[in-house]
Amino acid sequence: MKLTINNLSKTYANGVHALKDVSLTLSNGMFGLLGPNGAGKSSLMRTIATLQEADSGSALLDDLDVLKNKTQVRQLLGYLPQEFGVYPRISAERMLDHIAQLKGVGNAGERKDLVLGLLEKVNLFKDRKKHLGTYSGGMKQRFGIAQALIGDPKLIIVDEPTAGLDPAERNRFYNLLSQLGENTIVILSTHIVEDVSTLCSKFAIICLGEVLYSGDPETAVKELEGKIYTKAISQSEIGYYRDVHNVISTQLKSGKLHIRILDGDSQPNNGFIPATPNLEDVYFSNIATRVDVNTM
Repeated sequence: MKLTINNLSKTYANGVHALKDVSLTLSNGMFGLLGPNGAGKSSLMRTIATLQEADSGSALLDDLDVLKNKTQVRQLLGYLPQEFGVYPRISAERMLDHIAQLKGVGNAGERKDLVLGLLEKVNLFKDRKKHLGTYSGGMKQRFGIAQALIGDPKLIIVDEPTAGLDPAERNRFYNLLSQLGENTIVILSTHIVEDVSTLCSKFAIICLGEVLYSGDPETAVKELEGKIYTKAISQSEIGYYRDVHNVISTQLKSGKLHIRILDGDSQPNNGFIPATPNLEDVYFSNIATRVDVNTM
């Protein structure tokens, strides 16, 4: 399968230009959509998931027009939004059975096998009789993936899936998403750089509705080799260094402000030392001119 997005644009009634000529090509595997809050990630996800109209542009899933053939697209789609509600007084098993019926799985025996298999897949089998209202955040996310997998989707969209999860739950979720990406297009929308570096073979950076970068994480990091430098300074000096250098990120450690700068010409003076680049540097170097680094 291939998802081809060309010049997709969306402006809301309040004047917010959420998407600006977004073009991307995705194939089977994990694709990370990385950007700060309000970047347009959710707007793009909702548009691809047929939940809102685009003003212009196109999106094709192989030869299927995503924007015009919504019913057919929904039959091929699994969607886990950033926030989804659950009925707190119903068990996971009963809820999945109900969703399977809504998705057209009419045979009771087939439906039971499907539901139990999905609960096993997401490591919720032993908790299948528990009410959804008793589930932890990570368990709810895994249940969300289970419901998204009903119908053997060819395109799976997960929007900010690890936000609020503890490290153990995030690792479980990473493993689950990695398995899904082997034979399916999985779009992972997130503002957490680690999610992309851990899971995704391809990614794009989006900010203020525009795609700023698209490629693979390894190549993106290599492009910054020999260009990233770091130094510990006092907080009162940050204004000076921002005026003189291309500061892409800052981090406060033990009372000292550690800054990272991008300099592709030569090693800067004033005590800077070379730093090994990472995907955060790629991310920050692309959005630094669009978003105040103080908010990162």
